Amino acid sequence: MPELPEIEGYLAALRPRIVGETLTDVRVASFSLLRTFDPPVEAVVSETVVSVHRVGKRIVIDLTGELHLVIHLMVAGRLKWADSPMSIPKRGGLAAFDFSSGSLLLTEAGTKRRASLSVVRTTDLPGVDPGGIELADATLEQFSDALCTERHTLKRSLTDARHIAGIGGAFADEILHRSHLSPTQMNTNLTDEEIAALFEASKGVLAEWTRKRIDETGTGFPTKVTAFHPDMAVHGKFNEPCPVCATPIQRIVSGGRETNYCPTCQTGGKVLKDRALSRLLKDDWPKRLG
Repeated sequence: MPELPEIEGYLAALRPRIVGETLTDVRVASFSLLRTFDPPVEAVVSETVVSVHRVGKRIVIDLTGELHLVIHLMVAGRLKWADSPMSIPKRGGLAAFDFSSGSLLLTEAGTKRRASLSVVRTTDLPGVDPGGIELADATLEQFSDALCTERHTLKRSLTDARHIAGIGGAFADEILHRSHLSPTQMNTNLTDEEIAALFEASKGVLAEWTRKRIDETGTGFPTKVTAFHPDMAVHGKFNEPCPVCATPIQRIVSGGRETNYCPTCQTGGKVLKDRALSRLLKDDWPKRLG
């Protein structure tokens, strides 16, 4: 899933391409993509792009006429840019947005259609915000309140968009590794020092990866938007050595989602139970590495 750094990478590439340009056409191939009907999608045609910004993990294209296009990529949605209108591919193609400067294509891999497009008026724009705080602007106290609003594991608390904006599974893994905290630790069990460490790690990881995503694209347009990156410490690194202590990275797989962590740095050497494997191995499940 594209998270805050990837979304900021898209925004950095879109601004010089579409701000000040006219939206000449919107072609929607999959009408299940549309989440609104009033105003109709045709209402944005011939309007000019005023700005582009982010609401959580949603991309918002602000137009004249007090209209806004809201694109939520969800897990597998991706954007592609061309300098002239392009055909929407039959497989995975959802929509194309034609501007006076070029064309923006929205696609989605796989068969599940989760990405969405909404057309909203300025008065309705606040309604697309899930409500999570923006870490770049938050205080430690605001972060603590948001993190502990509901009793959950740290992994779930960090990725709840209603409370904290922009973090998905990949960067939650990186944040927890940097702060030396277990993904399964309950948010209600944290000390003040641990909350402060988690706050600094969250801000630091997101800021660093946002710069990295923007820098690696340069003046181009993002083409390899993925949750996995060779420079990540733990996410997607199962069985590879931890960059801090060289312990093999471990994982938990649940509901098709993977959590990666270092037992030495984060769980005091304990191997967390993977539901599927621990159920299969039962008493043979290793409690610790080695």
